[in-house]
Amino acid sequence: MSERVETYRGTVYPWHCDHMGHMNVMWYVGKFDEATWNLFARIGLGAPVLREQGSAMVAVDQHLQYKMELFAGDVVRVDSEVLEVRERSIHFLHEMWNAATGELCATSRLVGVHIDSHTRKSRPFPEQVAARAKQLLGRREPEAI
Repeated sequence: MSERVETYRGTVYPWHCDHMGHMNVMWYVGKFDEATWNLFARIGLGAPVLREQGSAMVAVDQHLQYKMELFAGDVVRVDSEVLEVRERSIHFLHEMWNAATGELCATSRLVGVHIDSHTRKSRPFPEQVAARAKQLLGRREPEAI
């Protein structure tokens, strides 16, 4: 089994903040989305590969929890862990941390499905992708969806 992997690191800019002075929810989702694409690239599903295969990944379920506020100037890190790999889907967890304080700020649990980009129907992961994803399986049990 593998430990979590860092999939994103970035800064909260003033334009990420709302009228309350903290990072707006849309930016949490955006940073988690960037982490997702870094995770997918790590297992062999980067955008060039998907285009070449005529495949795509779609999110079918996402659960967010906000734990702590982030403010302009904060540096954030997202660590990711694969929770479950099935024939056509992957269940994974992102944890967003304040890189300076080590505090957990937000989590996002997602389920992504591999599809044929032309027919829009699910299709099995290529064997090597499933194998690489399974190398990143974490120690936690996926929650029932």
